[in-house]
Amino acid sequence: MLHAYEELHSLVKSALTQAGASPDQAQATAQALVAAEASGLPSHGLSRVSMYVSHLLAGRVVGDAVPVIKNERAGAVLIDAENGFAFPACRMAIEQAIGRARQHGIAIAAVTNSHHFGMASYHLDPVAEAGMVGIACGNSPAAMPAAGGKRAIFGTNPIAAIFPRSGHPAVSVDLSLSEVARGKLMVAAAKGESIPLGWALDQDGNPTTDPQKGLEGSMLAIGGTKGAMLALVVELLVTSLTGAHFGAEADTFFKPEGNQPRLGQVFIVIDPGALGGQGVYSERVEALVSAMLADEGVRLPGQRRIQLLAAAQQAGVEVPAKTWDAIRALC
Repeated sequence: MLHAYEELHSLVKSALTQAGASPDQAQATAQALVAAEASGLPSHGLSRVSMYVSHLLAGRVVGDAVPVIKNERAGAVLIDAENGFAFPACRMAIEQAIGRARQHGIAIAAVTNSHHFGMASYHLDPVAEAGMVGIACGNSPAAMPAAGGKRAIFGTNPIAAIFPRSGHPAVSVDLSLSEVARGKLMVAAAKGESIPLGWALDQDGNPTTDPQKGLEGSMLAIGGTKGAMLALVVELLVTSLTGAHFGAEADTFFKPEGNQPRLGQVFIVIDPGALGGQGVYSERVEALVSAMLADEGVRLPGQRRIQLLAAAQQAGVEVPAKTWDAIRALC
């Protein structure tokens, strides 16, 4: 069923508010979830609303948390999410990083004591609008083994990057370091569908096509050992610099009960004018984009997401009746 973009936003905000989220926590979180759904990423969209509500009700998220600056120095700042939802804290981090990068050329803004931060590239859109390059990464509850291991220790630990273009949509890369995002198993399990071999292992470390067994077991890293090493890099960046929990210290998101996850996120923002200059930056980006597009079949990363979001904001978002009914019941 097709629903207006703003209608969905209001519905999700209402569900979160009813469960105890403050207006700002609910507003920022609803905006991010609806944007993900409209961008063609339901695993990070409306399917998460029930989970977020359950975390509020169980005390895993502090509904009236207000993020604060915990430490700062020139081009570096640490934001404490105070165990609230990630989105208000990440919004503050991005605003801080953009402002500091304008002054210093580059800035890093990190978030600690945070929650699930959704679609990583979502946070970087304001960076591109400011004409800057952005990188984002974060950890999540343990879902992947270290290279050579079977026990889940790293999260799927997404990485995103954005490169603005003059007169064109930005180049936006967003990927989790598991073979697929764990949310895809959640969606498959809800639909009673199987998953391909190579996505996940069961609790005994055996390959499985059962998404529920995969959720109870572990995900496989993209590219094998190389993906696991990148997951290690992200895990250390967002924890050793912030004091956030390791993924293995955060209880699964997929159950209402558990601890406050206290996860970490890191955002790096770079002003091209501080290095080779805006002219050099634009020329190099466009030269590479032109070379890529000269090869038939190449699609620039992020373009589909941008097109789907723009279309949904105008025409509405297609939402499964089951999902719609579940959110309405929470209101």
